[in-house]
Amino acid sequence: MISTVTTTTVTTVTTATIAVSAGLSFLAIITLLVVLISKEVVSADQRPALKTLSRALNIAVLPLLTGFALIAAIKVLQVLQ
Repeated sequence: MISTVTTTTVTTVTTATIAVSAGLSFLAIITLLVVLISKEVVSADQRPALKTLSRALNIAVLPLLTGFALIAAIKVLQVLQ
């Protein structure tokens, strides 16, 4: 009885973790795309306020790119296993 409950619990937690991880990965990639598109649109203008916004968007791009690289590496490793 206890081993059945433990196995079921582990399976449920693992499945929930994978689902949450996939959702967060998708959200991070969409956010990266939105920030990169916004940065390109804003950087096309010459107004000083928009140039400042373009530089501020650089701050958001670096962690999102790092997260994207990590997500891509994990997915490649999952395929190779």
